[in-house]
Amino acid sequence: MRVLLVEDDQPVAESLRRGLLRYGFQVEWVTTGHAALAHQGPYDVVLLDLGLPDTDGLDVCKALRTRGDVPIIVISARSDETDRVVGLEIGADDYVSKPFGVREVIARIRAVMRRVRPRTETSAGPDRYGPRLTVDRKAARVRLDGVEVALAPKEYDLLAFLTEEPGALMSREQIMEAVWDANWFGPTKTLDVHVAALRRKLAGAITIEAVRGVGFRLEVVRDPVPDSKTTPDPAPDPQSAHAPDQGAPGS
Repeated sequence: MRVLLVEDDQPVAESLRRGLLRYGFQVEWVTTGHAALAHQGPYDVVLLDLGLPDTDGLDVCKALRTRGDVPIIVISARSDETDRVVGLEIGADDYVSKPFGVREVIARIRAVMRRVRPRTETSAGPDRYGPRLTVDRKAARVRLDGVEVALAPKEYDLLAFLTEEPGALMSREQIMEAVWDANWFGPTKTLDVHVAALRRKLAGAITIEAVRGVGFRLEVVRDPVPDSKTTPDPAPDPQSAHAPDQGAPGS
């Protein structure tokens, strides 16, 4: 997922950028409102600070919204309710007050992307992941090599969430919030059980890597392309093929 980060505070921007890169995001960082408006993209979401050195971030938000529907998440030290309301009213999709954690920002990004994803993307038909796996989100069905795989409801929900962004690192907290309950405060052992079930049932089509202390990363298995070069059978020796039968000695 491509992120345009508009932030003039270098320590904040560097910390956020490193965190986003760690979770598999692509980040373009600019420090002014004019640079943000001049950026050609493409990008999937904008993280926008309001306290920019050249212009008010609210004006940048308004200008970006007039250009299209790209999701905008305000990240600002302005925590006053009035600023939050104004930001949302002029087009921001979410508002995060500083100080914040990287995981919170990532959770907000994923939540916003789920809300704004066009309906056509989820109803167009099954999504294919590599040569073997298809996930039909409309029908809630999964097929491996064309054969439907029986998944428990939460196994399907977990697979659907992880395949939203193959290769992205998802924290345990993000997964539990998205798949189980936003207010889940219990142990996450049930997550490990469901991950193990998906590994077993979809072996060879996906891998789910456990990243110690963080969460899980799903990767799609790409089958190697078979070698198209084949060695032809040696041609028969024409002399041996047509040589007359000499018969047994002494016949």
